Amino acid sequence: MSSLSENLVILIERGGFIMIPLLFLSIVSLTLVTERFWFWATLHRPRSLRRLQQTKDALRKGDLDLARKVTASDQSPYGEVAVLLLAEGATDAVAVEAMEILRPKIDRFMVSLSTIITAAPLIGILGTVIGIIRSFRLLGGADGGLTDPNEVSLGIAEALLTTALGLVVALITLFPYMVFRGQVERAIGRMESLVAAAQQGFRKAADRRPSVEADVPPATRTTGSVPARSASA
Repeated sequence: MSSLSENLVILIERGGFIMIPLLFLSIVSLTLVTERFWFWATLHRPRSLRRLQQTKDALRKGDLDLARKVTASDQSPYGEVAVLLLAEGATDAVAVEAMEILRPKIDRFMVSLSTIITAAPLIGILGTVIGIIRSFRLLGGADGGLTDPNEVSLGIAEALLTTALGLVVALITLFPYMVFRGQVERAIGRMESLVAAAQQGFRKAADRRPSVEADVPPATRTTGSVPARSASA
C-alpha cells in the first residue's frame, strides 16, 4: 500500500495537478463499470430470462392468472413492467408508462460513462499543453535561464503523461460502455416483446368471455321472463 501511494505521488509530481482529476475519473469509471456489469449480469442471467419467457408465453396465451403467479416474485424491471401491464391493461398509454419505468434503470450511469469517455482525453490534452507551455517558458529563460537543454525534452515527456492517462481512462471506459449500450437495446427489445405479448393475451382473454356464455344451453340461461301457458291449458 505504501509503494502504491509513493507511485501515485511520483505520477502526480511528473504530470502535474491535472493528474488528480484524471485519477479521480479513473476511479469513478471503474466503480460505475463494476456496478453496471453486476446489474446486467443479474438481470440477464439464464434464470431471469427463463422467467421472462414464461411470463411472455402466459401472456401470449391469455392465461393472465399464470402470468400473475410468475411475476409475483419477480423484482426485476421486466417484472415491474409485467405487473403494470396486468394491473392496468396493455394499452399504448400503459406501454409508454412501462417504458418510463424501465428506462431510468437500464440507462443508469450511461450519461456519466459517456461524459468520462469525452472528458478524460480533453483533460489529458489540457495537462500536456500546460506542461509544454512550462517547458517553453524554461527554454525562453523566463524562469532564470536554461542550464540544461535536456530539461526541456524531459518536461515535454512528463507533460505527455496526462494525455496518455486520459486516453487510457477513455479506453477502459469505452469498451464496457459499448457493451452496456447493446444490453440497453436488448432490454428495450425484450420489453417491447413483453408489451406485444400482453396485448395479444388481453385480446384472447376478451374474445374468450363471450364464447363461454354462448356455450351455455339456452334452457339454463336466466332470461327473467315467465313461460307463457299454452292455449289448451
